[in-house]
Amino acid sequence: MAVHIWGRLSSLNVRKVVWAAQETGMAFTRSDAGMAYGVVKTPEYLAMNPNALVPTLQDGDFVLWESNAIVRYIFAKYGAPTLYPQDLAQRFDAERWMDWQQTTLNRESGAAFVQWFRTPADQRDPAVIARSTAATEPAMAQLNAHLADRPWMCGAHFSMADIPVACDVHRWFALPQPRPSWPHLERWFAAILARPATRGVLDLPLS
Repeated sequence: MAVHIWGRLSSLNVRKVVWAAQETGMAFTRSDAGMAYGVVKTPEYLAMNPNALVPTLQDGDFVLWESNAIVRYIFAKYGAPTLYPQDLAQRFDAERWMDWQQTTLNRESGAAFVQWFRTPADQRDPAVIARSTAATEPAMAQLNAHLADRPWMCGAHFSMADIPVACDVHRWFALPQPRPSWPHLERWFAAILARPATRGVLDLPLS
Protein backbone atom coordinates (compact mmCIF):
# COMPACT_ATOMS: atom_id res chain seq x y z
CA MET A 1 0.00 0.00 0.00
CA ALA A 2 1.37 3.39 -0.98
CA VAL A 3 1.83 6.34 1.35
CA HIS A 4 -1.32 8.44 1.62
CA ILE A 5 -1.85 11.83 3.27
CA TRP A 6 -5.27 12.94 4.42
CA GLY A 7 -5.87 16.68 4.66
CA ARG A 8 -6.62 19.90 2.81
CA LEU A 9 -3.73 22.11 1.71
CA SER A 10 -5.33 25.17 3.32
CA SER A 11 -4.22 23.66 6.65
CA LEU A 12 -0.83 24.81 7.91
CA ASN A 13 -0.29 21.37 9.43
CA VAL A 14 -1.06 19.55 6.19
CA ARG A 15 1.30 21.87 4.32
CA LYS A 16 4.12 20.77 6.65
CA VAL A 17 3.57 17.12 5.82
CA VAL A 18 3.16 17.53 2.05
CA TRP A 19 6.26 19.70 1.89
CA ALA A 20 8.26 17.13 3.89
CA ALA A 21 7.14 14.37 1.54
CA GLN A 22 8.14 16.45 -1.48
CA GLU A 23 11.58 17.14 0.04
CA THR A 24 12.30 13.40 0.08
CA GLY A 25 10.94 12.66 -3.39
CA MET A 26 8.87 9.82 -1.94
CA ALA A 27 5.78 8.66 -3.83
CA PHE A 28 2.51 9.56 -2.12
CA THR A 29 -1.10 10.41 -2.76
CA ARG A 30 -3.29 12.91 -0.92
CA SER A 31 -7.02 13.34 -0.29
CA ASP A 32 -8.70 16.57 0.77
CA ALA A 33 -10.27 16.31 4.20
CA GLY A 34 -11.36 18.71 6.92
CA MET A 35 -13.50 21.86 7.03
CA ALA A 36 -15.58 22.16 3.85
CA TYR A 37 -14.33 18.79 2.60
CA GLY A 38 -15.73 16.88 5.54
CA VAL A 39 -14.44 13.28 5.86
CA VAL A 40 -12.90 13.73 9.33
CA LYS A 41 -16.11 12.87 11.21
CA THR A 42 -16.77 9.66 9.29
CA PRO A 43 -16.35 6.37 11.17
CA GLU A 44 -13.63 5.31 8.76
CA TYR A 45 -11.56 8.42 9.39
CA LEU A 46 -12.15 8.43 13.14
CA ALA A 47 -10.85 4.88 13.24
CA MET A 48 -7.55 6.27 11.93
CA ASN A 49 -7.53 9.58 13.81
CA PRO A 50 -9.95 9.85 16.77
CA ASN A 51 -9.17 13.58 17.02
CA ALA A 52 -11.08 14.25 13.78
CA LEU A 53 -8.26 16.51 12.65
CA VAL A 54 -5.85 16.66 9.72
CA PRO A 55 -3.30 15.56 8.71
CA THR A 56 -3.26 11.79 8.98
CA LEU A 57 -0.58 9.67 7.30
CA GLN A 58 -1.07 6.11 6.12
CA ASP A 59 2.13 4.23 5.29
CA GLY A 60 1.11 0.69 4.55
CA ASP A 61 -0.49 -0.61 7.73
CA PHE A 62 1.00 2.17 9.86
CA VAL A 63 -1.18 5.19 10.64
CA LEU A 64 0.18 8.37 12.23
CA TRP A 65 -1.36 11.70 13.22
CA GLU A 66 0.15 14.93 14.63
CA SER A 67 1.85 16.99 11.94
CA ASN A 68 5.28 17.44 13.48
CA ALA A 69 5.46 13.74 14.34
CA ILE A 70 4.61 12.94 10.72
CA VAL A 71 7.38 15.26 9.47
CA ARG A 72 9.85 13.47 11.76
CA TYR A 73 8.68 10.07 10.57
CA ILE A 74 8.88 10.96 6.87
CA PHE A 75 12.40 12.31 7.21
CA ALA A 76 13.56 9.46 9.45
CA LYS A 77 12.29 6.82 7.01
CA TYR A 78 12.59 8.46 3.61
CA GLY A 79 14.89 11.46 3.99
CA ALA A 80 18.61 12.16 3.85
CA PRO A 81 20.51 12.15 7.16
CA THR A 82 20.69 15.94 7.20
CA LEU A 83 16.88 16.16 7.17
CA TYR A 84 16.57 13.95 10.27
CA PRO A 85 19.87 14.59 12.09
CA GLN A 86 21.66 11.47 13.28
CA ASP A 87 23.74 13.23 15.91
CA LEU A 88 21.62 13.39 19.07
CA ALA A 89 22.53 16.97 19.96
CA GLN A 90 21.66 18.14 16.45
CA ARG A 91 18.48 16.07 16.39
CA PHE A 92 17.17 17.44 19.64
CA ASP A 93 18.08 20.96 18.65
CA ALA A 94 15.72 20.40 15.72
CA GLU A 95 13.13 18.77 17.99
CA ARG A 96 13.26 21.80 20.27
CA TRP A 97 12.40 24.22 17.48
CA MET A 98 9.63 21.97 16.19
CA ASP A 99 8.07 21.91 19.65
CA TRP A 100 8.50 25.68 19.98
CA GLN A 101 6.60 26.17 16.75
CA GLN A 102 3.63 24.28 18.16
CA THR A 103 3.67 25.62 21.70
CA THR A 104 4.66 29.24 21.08
CA LEU A 105 4.70 30.49 17.50
CA ASN A 106 1.53 28.80 16.26
CA ARG A 107 -0.37 29.48 19.47
CA GLU A 108 0.34 33.21 19.32
CA SER A 109 0.06 33.78 15.58
CA GLY A 110 -3.04 31.75 14.82
CA ALA A 111 -5.60 34.21 16.17
CA ALA A 112 -4.63 36.99 13.78
CA PHE A 113 -4.72 34.59 10.84
CA VAL A 114 -8.23 33.43 11.78
CA GLN A 115 -9.40 37.02 12.05
CA TRP A 116 -7.97 38.07 8.68
CA PHE A 117 -8.76 35.00 6.61
CA ARG A 118 -11.56 33.04 8.25
CA THR A 119 -13.69 35.76 9.85
CA PRO A 120 -16.07 37.96 7.82
CA ALA A 121 -14.78 41.52 7.62
CA ASP A 122 -17.74 42.92 9.53
CA GLN A 123 -17.13 40.47 12.38
CA ARG A 124 -13.37 40.95 12.83
CA ASP A 125 -12.16 42.00 16.24
CA PRO A 126 -9.20 44.41 16.00
CA ALA A 127 -8.35 43.71 19.64
CA VAL A 128 -7.80 40.03 18.87
CA ILE A 129 -5.50 40.93 15.96
CA ALA A 130 -3.62 43.40 18.16
CA ARG A 131 -3.10 40.85 20.94
CA SER A 132 -1.92 38.21 18.49
CA THR A 133 0.47 40.67 16.85
CA ALA A 134 1.87 41.83 20.18
CA ALA A 135 2.57 38.22 21.13
CA THR A 136 3.90 37.07 17.76
CA GLU A 137 6.30 39.87 16.89
CA PRO A 138 8.68 39.05 19.79
CA ALA A 139 8.76 35.44 18.57
CA MET A 140 9.62 36.62 15.06
CA ALA A 141 12.32 38.86 16.52
CA GLN A 142 13.66 35.82 18.38
CA LEU A 143 13.83 33.90 15.10
CA ASN A 144 15.55 36.84 13.43
CA ALA A 145 18.23 36.90 16.13
CA HIS A 146 18.64 33.13 15.99
CA LEU A 147 19.18 33.21 12.22
CA ALA A 148 21.72 36.03 12.33
CA ASP A 149 24.67 33.61 12.32
CA ARG A 150 23.35 30.50 10.56
CA PRO A 151 21.69 29.81 7.20
CA TRP A 152 19.10 27.35 8.54
CA MET A 153 17.32 26.79 11.83
CA CYS A 154 19.85 24.24 13.07
CA GLY A 155 23.00 25.41 11.35
CA ALA A 156 24.56 24.56 8.02
CA HIS A 157 21.85 22.27 6.67
CA PHE A 158 18.14 22.49 6.01
CA SER A 159 16.44 20.03 8.37
CA MET A 160 13.11 18.97 9.81
CA ALA A 161 13.20 22.03 12.09
CA ASP A 162 12.83 24.44 9.18
CA ILE A 163 9.52 23.11 7.90
CA PRO A 164 7.13 23.82 10.81
CA VAL A 165 8.70 27.20 11.53
CA ALA A 166 8.62 28.21 7.87
CA CYS A 167 4.95 27.27 7.51
CA ASP A 168 4.10 29.59 10.40
CA VAL A 169 6.31 32.39 9.05
CA HIS A 170 4.75 31.98 5.60
CA ARG A 171 1.32 32.46 7.09
CA TRP A 172 2.36 35.46 9.19
CA PHE A 173 4.11 37.22 6.32
CA ALA A 174 0.95 36.87 4.22
CA LEU A 175 -1.27 38.74 6.69
CA PRO A 176 -2.45 42.10 5.27
CA GLN A 177 -0.91 44.17 8.05
CA PRO A 178 2.38 46.02 8.54
CA ARG A 179 5.30 44.31 10.24
CA PRO A 180 8.80 45.26 11.33
CA SER A 181 11.86 44.47 9.24
CA TRP A 182 13.54 41.20 10.25
CA PRO A 183 16.42 40.93 7.74
CA HIS A 184 17.85 37.59 8.86
CA LEU A 185 14.43 35.99 9.03
CA GLU A 186 13.54 37.42 5.62
CA ARG A 187 16.80 36.13 4.10
CA TRP A 188 16.11 32.65 5.50
CA PHE A 189 12.52 32.71 4.26
CA ALA A 190 13.65 33.71 0.76
CA ALA A 191 15.93 30.66 0.77
CA ILE A 192 12.97 28.54 1.92
CA LEU A 193 10.82 29.74 -0.98
CA ALA A 194 13.62 28.92 -3.43
CA ARG A 195 13.40 25.22 -2.51
CA PRO A 196 11.61 23.28 -5.27
CA ALA A 197 9.81 21.11 -2.70
CA THR A 198 7.78 24.12 -1.53
CA ARG A 199 5.97 24.30 -4.89
CA GLY A 200 2.30 23.56 -4.52
CA VAL A 201 2.54 24.29 -0.79
CA LEU A 202 3.97 27.70 0.08
CA ASP A 203 2.98 29.27 -3.24
CA LEU A 204 -0.72 28.76 -2.57
CA PRO A 205 -2.89 31.61 -1.28
CA LEU A 206 -4.02 31.41 2.33
CA SER A 207 -7.61 30.52 3.07
